[in-house]
Amino acid sequence: MKVLVACEFSGAVREAFAAQGHDAWSCDLLPTEVPGQHIVGDVLDFLGDGWDLMVAHPPCTHLAVSGARWWVDKQQEQADALEFVRALMAAPIERIALENPVSKISSAIRKPDQIVQPWQFGHGETKATCLWLKGLPKLRPTDVVEGREPKVHHMAPGPNRWRERSRTYAGIAAAMANQWGAR
Repeated sequence: MKVLVACEFSGAVREAFAAQGHDAWSCDLLPTEVPGQHIVGDVLDFLGDGWDLMVAHPPCTHLAVSGARWWVDKQQEQADALEFVRALMAAPIERIALENPVSKISSAIRKPDQIVQPWQFGHGETKATCLWLKGLPKLRPTDVVEGREPKVHHMAPGPNRWRERSRTYAGIAAAMANQWGAR
């Protein structure tokens, strides 16, 4: 299966699908951190390239409710971010999963199909992750563990905080590849 992982520089989801034998590519404006099949560029330029599945992680900077207090000063940025999300959702790809934290997408476009937590997939942490799905089933938890620590929420400020907060947990990436990558 030909898989596009949109807006991913970490390679986590791409490599989970590649490990299952799929032709998996990530695409981001940034170079990848992990060597592999990666396109540096605007993902909108590649949506029509015959993908069977897309997992998209659009930037949440102007969308996440955790930053709602700044929305009044970011109206154009938020409108642009929502337009980008709409373009991803409307891509000519049969199966799409769009991932974002609890965000403006829920009220401006539609509610998510599912909200997952890292502790459902082997990580003793909390980080509500919304999934908007097209042609895909909801993810089934694979390894419910104890621990409900909000590590991501409590990360110290710094220049790389956004990068660390945006990473997909390995257990969630593996569940995506195992469950959505079934042929």
